[in-house]
Amino acid sequence: MLWADVPDPDVIRVDDTFYLVSTTMHLMPGAPVMASEDLKNWETVGYIFDRLTDSPKYDLSFSLPLDQQKGEGVGTVYGRGQWATSLKYHDGKFWALLAPNEAGAMGDTYIFTAPKAEGPWTIHSRLRHFHDATLFFDDDGTPYVFFGTGEMCQLSRDLKSVVEGSLRHYFQREEDERGLLEGTRVIKHNGTYYALLISHVFAPGRHRREVCYRTKDLNGTWEKNTILESDFGGFSYLAQGTIVDTEEGDWYGIMFQDRGGVGRVLTLSPVRWIDGWPMLGDENGKVPETVRPYKSGMAQKTIVCPDDFSSSKLGLHWQWNHNPVDNAWSLTERPGFLRLKTSRVVPNLYLAPNTLTQRMEGPTCSGIICIDYSHMKDGDCAGFSAFNGDSGVLTLKRVGKNMFLEMSEQSVQLTEREKAVTKVEDKMVKGIAITLLYPKAKSIWLRIDGDFQPGHNDAANFYYSMDGEKWEQIGTENYRMRFDYRRFFMGSKFAIFNYATKKTGGYIDVDRFDYSVNR
Repeated sequence: MLWADVPDPDVIRVDDTFYLVSTTMHLMPGAPVMASEDLKNWETVGYIFDRLTDSPKYDLSFSLPLDQQKGEGVGTVYGRGQWATSLKYHDGKFWALLAPNEAGAMGDTYIFTAPKAEGPWTIHSRLRHFHDATLFFDDDGTPYVFFGTGEMCQLSRDLKSVVEGSLRHYFQREEDERGLLEGTRVIKHNGTYYALLISHVFAPGRHRREVCYRTKDLNGTWEKNTILESDFGGFSYLAQGTIVDTEEGDWYGIMFQDRGGVGRVLTLSPVRWIDGWPMLGDENGKVPETVRPYKSGMAQKTIVCPDDFSSSKLGLHWQWNHNPVDNAWSLTERPGFLRLKTSRVVPNLYLAPNTLTQRMEGPTCSGIICIDYSHMKDGDCAGFSAFNGDSGVLTLKRVGKNMFLEMSEQSVQLTEREKAVTKVEDKMVKGIAITLLYPKAKSIWLRIDGDFQPGHNDAANFYYSMDGEKWEQIGTENYRMRFDYRRFFMGSKFAIFNYATKKTGGYIDVDRFDYSVNR
């Protein structure tokens, strides 16, 4: 359904529109809300929050060497932040529940509400941490939270506290389900409650799968069934997501699948109700290679978009790496350009503020930016990256009066608890002297092509041009993009960056972001 990093989905329908939320962790604004009328063409229509402020870690503000770092808030939120948001529509309002994957108060659950999916969203309450939780309103309006591995509790009617004594397990996992059963999504259909969870089974012939528990009485016994156990599209088995109905009463399942460097992508399956169970897939229980759009003739929409930066507001398709420094970027100081200013001296890309990102997409995609670098200062680094814990990077470096372009392979090491940056390995593969070769130039085009087809090893290739037409490949051929749940836990992103290593005050102007994808 979406060959891009859109993990931990929750999907609801309000009238004729489907709404989808996903996990974006350390990217801001966070908890994107996407909309579609046909389950094929999706666009981002809003975010549940602009930024999180529970800790300076969200600001990337600690850039000292680890042995000099002291106090609370040291580190980053790479791979942490917002996880597994639950989206509901109840009593004329939209509701969202999310819990950052953090310890202590940073991990307390947020409940947000909004009059419409586009926002504005406001914080309604903060509760204890609920892992991979779903908010559920019963027919009489009673609110519940289902979370973790088979846990649930009732909330007060105002959604501001947990009803005392209501916390309980509603099932116990099987002996061979040694991993967490997580990603809970709960719906009610024909008087029966259904809880959908991903199950990791470590037994011969058993794979990652989606299981379902059902009951007619929340205080009664829950039955269990496996509703999907399928590989798909040349990749391994998939699970975790939800099911949603159409206005006509048909049902579809939206589940994510790990696909390496591009991240966790969304698949779409028909749902067949068999003996009261929502069985996903075709008649063989497999995710089909193709399905007809739920509605035909709809306008093409996408969550990854080109941009000429002609608007005075940043498009919803963009997200910053951590909270941005608001006074260090502009779309109005030079109309038609994105200006990125240096605001903090930092040692590397992974601690650079105001890195701007979009997803990369499969099966193949290409992103191009044009940078006016004439106002960079000595020590400034700016450019374009296939950004992740392991990154392929095109960097413009100002050294005195000279400008260099380097393609490098960069890899970050993070502490397990605080996600503090301890080391960045920076292997320069190829460099050229821009000032020497092109002494009158002030701008350069940078291009990254991504190939996420099965068997192509998630390859990225890097190019530059001085006129936007004639391209020269530079650096690693078929650089392998990697997905690492221990660090970023997300797919590779196109990233535009500019940071200072010596003194602040420099800036770049980005003329445009051109994008193409082979669907």
